[in-house]
Amino acid sequence: ETISDTGVLFHHSTGDLLADSKVFANVTVAAEVLSNASDAVKQIDKALTLAITFRRPVYLEAWQDVWGFPCAQPEGELKATPFTSDTAALKAMLHDSLNLLNKARQPLVLLGVEINRFGLQKAMLELLNASGLPYSTTSLAKTVLGEDQGVFIGTYADGASFPATVDYVEKADCILALGVIFTDDYLTMLTQQFDQMIVVNNDETSRLGHAYYHQVYLTDFILQLTEEIKKSALFPRQNIVLPLLPPQPQITPALLQQQLSYQNFFDLFYGYLLKQQLQDKINLILGESSSLYMSARLYGLAQNSFIADAAWGSLGHETGCVAGIAYASDKRAIAIAGDGGFMMMCQCLSTISRHQLNSVVFVISNKVYAIEQSFVDICAFAKGGQFAPFDLLPTLDYLSLAKAFAVEGYRVQSGDELLQALEQIMTQKDKPALVEVVSPSQDLAPAMAGLVKSITGNTVEQCPITQE
Repeated sequence: ETISDTGVLFHHSTGDLLADSKVFANVTVAAEVLSNASDAVKQIDKALTLAITFRRPVYLEAWQDVWGFPCAQPEGELKATPFTSDTAALKAMLHDSLNLLNKARQPLVLLGVEINRFGLQKAMLELLNASGLPYSTTSLAKTVLGEDQGVFIGTYADGASFPATVDYVEKADCILALGVIFTDDYLTMLTQQFDQMIVVNNDETSRLGHAYYHQVYLTDFILQLTEEIKKSALFPRQNIVLPLLPPQPQITPALLQQQLSYQNFFDLFYGYLLKQQLQDKINLILGESSSLYMSARLYGLAQNSFIADAAWGSLGHETGCVAGIAYASDKRAIAIAGDGGFMMMCQCLSTISRHQLNSVVFVISNKVYAIEQSFVDICAFAKGGQFAPFDLLPTLDYLSLAKAFAVEGYRVQSGDELLQALEQIMTQKDKPALVEVVSPSQDLAPAMAGLVKSITGNTVEQCPITQE
């Protein structure tokens, strides 16, 4: 009434009182505005039921004059709405899927994040063990299973993955994609192998190639497929030629003497985790940076130990995510951030420091937006190449920044300095740390080089060499 009578524009408002809910409706499973007390209870229960059903966030906004009103006490218990498959559709899809799997010479199971969301890890592992089929995960779903379980062939992120993983996936004649959210990182697969794909999840209509099966849901499909496979003499498969992954990184004297690059950093960082057997004692957090794609080449991580902003491309997400992950787990939260994204969210160190969260933020300091530049003009990474002005970043004094936020600060340029920093950090479990990893601007991460080549066909090797 006040607005209609006076035309006033309230602070934090555009004049459209539904503006916030309209924004959040695009990224939640429910967005409700509680504008009167009589309807609020139903709105809240509806939103929470959707949250526990779809395992996705909801948005609730209460108007100030409603917030303090009394409402009815909750009764009973909210429960998820069950995903109940149509019996005939499920039977038909199982039949058709088994036919394709039986004929496949190079089958693959591709796991998505819904395996984690709906608590299907145990059921999924039973299916993998019964079938003997090799599996990969998307970047978003990395570590939905422990990577020492089943026949894991590496994370698939198009050309960013190990070449052996890419080769196996691209030649797969049957891809069983379970619980997968497909982003444009998987456009090559979707355009070239659509007919060979069996796709089942709870958010979209399940399909086999161009045939769609309505009301076939993930849990029912996995459980029933496992039972059918256990009855088949064709499984477990033991005649599949698997890709050979590179050996795990080793910390060598030669590596310690080298200046840090993307490859050297990941070899030393992950080599240290393996040597100290820390895989199940950390949560690794990646945002939208070259390091996200390099992490696709890690294998052997523990279940539920990898968190990535691998679908939405929110720069700086990883640094803010550290706080939430550290609150939720006793494991050490370790983020590997790009310097561009970190600059957008560095104030999160204040919260991390204030609560003395068990966490470390590594910042790859190469002073450029490397992902963007690699797609704008990959020749910037060739000798004498020039970066676009909008891809150049300012230089921060990271040690002073660490001091300002009262966290431990490190600056490392060589393998030996990184190892020393790691050894110090791992003995100081109650002190958050910020580590600047100095890397050359023209060091294009190998995983990024592979991704750019797969999408655009461009490589640094094709670029002319100019005099600096």
